[in-house]
Amino acid sequence: MTRFYVTTAIDYANGDPHLGHAFEKIGADVIARYHRMVGRDVHFLTGLDEHGQKVAQTAADRGLEPQAFVDGIAARFQSMWTTLNISYDQFIRTTDATHKSGVRALIERIAEKSPDDFYEKTYEGWYCVGCELFKRENEIEEGHCAIHPTRQLQWTKERNWFFRLTKYRSFLERLFAGRPDFLLPESRRNEMLALIESGLEDISITRSRLSWAIPFPIASSDGEHQGTWVWFDALPNYLTATGYPDGAWRNRWPADLHVIGKDITRLHSIVWPAMLQAAELPLPRRLWAHGFVHLAGERFSKSAGVRLELSDAVARFGVDAFRYFLLREVPFDDDGNFSWERFEDRYNADLANALGNLASRSIAMVEKYVGGVVPTAGQTLLDEADAGDVSAYHAAMDGRDGFLLHEGLQAVWRSVARGNEYVDRQAPWKLAKDPGQRVALEETMAALVRHLARHAVLLAPFMPAKAQALWEQLGAPGTVISQRADRLQAIDASGWNVTKGAPLFPKEREGA
Repeated sequence: MTRFYVTTAIDYANGDPHLGHAFEKIGADVIARYHRMVGRDVHFLTGLDEHGQKVAQTAADRGLEPQAFVDGIAARFQSMWTTLNISYDQFIRTTDATHKSGVRALIERIAEKSPDDFYEKTYEGWYCVGCELFKRENEIEEGHCAIHPTRQLQWTKERNWFFRLTKYRSFLERLFAGRPDFLLPESRRNEMLALIESGLEDISITRSRLSWAIPFPIASSDGEHQGTWVWFDALPNYLTATGYPDGAWRNRWPADLHVIGKDITRLHSIVWPAMLQAAELPLPRRLWAHGFVHLAGERFSKSAGVRLELSDAVARFGVDAFRYFLLREVPFDDDGNFSWERFEDRYNADLANALGNLASRSIAMVEKYVGGVVPTAGQTLLDEADAGDVSAYHAAMDGRDGFLLHEGLQAVWRSVARGNEYVDRQAPWKLAKDPGQRVALEETMAALVRHLARHAVLLAPFMPAKAQALWEQLGAPGTVISQRADRLQAIDASGWNVTKGAPLFPKEREGA
């Protein structure tokens, strides 16, 4: 069985999970579930980034020790991912002892394999605590960080350890030229190519007087062991989660896919590959950098006061409807907007009226006209037409052209629309009145159940609970997640006993 190791960015532990976090985790979860359903041995990693100056400051502001503070944050993140049905296999925390030892081992390996890559230097510049980064001039707008406009930049001067990133310019140019799908979508790749072309700078990788960090294993010339810069600690989590440097870590590494936000593309596609190259370790195979979810055109930001409570969004129409809306409304390769009006429109039009109504009336007609048992009948034009949308769904989901999850859902809803048109055209209520049309009636009923079964399987990565409910109402065997998404045309519903249950998407508000 082919392995598939997929990761998300690990979230920074200075606040509660928000919509941007949820968008990434739901998207990665859909990718992981899809790959399980096409027969791959998936390992899905997520977690929390718990060190750094910002965490230490926030903990101090709340009168807590840093470890106690991040313990509480970790519990809230894990609780929310459980609520959102995120099927991760591993939740890594950068305060884990195994992660700390793995980071130290990686730094020591870089020092061994590329001894000139670490050097000491006094540096000064504008530092953003929100990003935990020194900012270039083109990253500063009106005296503030472009990403954290409400935070004051701090002029910082220290003598730190540096990593010789400039050494890896030609390596990165070869990487991007030789592996054009290493970083997608294309817009992100072009941004990084332009950045490499404009010139790289060596990066400060330690911080003096920072106790809430993994100690940098190499002492400074004055004997001080500084704190490892939070990103030089965080990026290796994808590697340390495999057990590196101990155990069978090579059985999982390299990662097949890193799913990240576009704001940390430079760190993942330039700094991280350079670190691995310096250590003479394999690079991840692919990176996918999604965009942002905005509220009324503004990026969600705790510091800027632009936020929406995840619990409110989930409570509106339930977990699966929320998962569906985010990935249907917001392109997974670009930015998009969340609004309550659009959420309600999508719920009513797509879920309640289109899919829910198709399922409800189809199952009711099978019960009424053929005694609730799906007849044995051959393929129809509906099955043949669906094949094109199933193919388009796979093309959007399997990575060949990137991970365009919104396009996968568009393909399913083209098929849903076709199903509703098929019902109206075939008019089973008329066929049932004419004994001479019995064969046509049975063909229609069987085709509709197969049609809905395909929808259940295709939607299982996006709406696992509702897909299972539909699968059960169809009387299908086993569970929907045990089905193979690449074998849909072979579904035979003959003999299934349908049961009309509660509406999948009632018009009235419901819980998850």
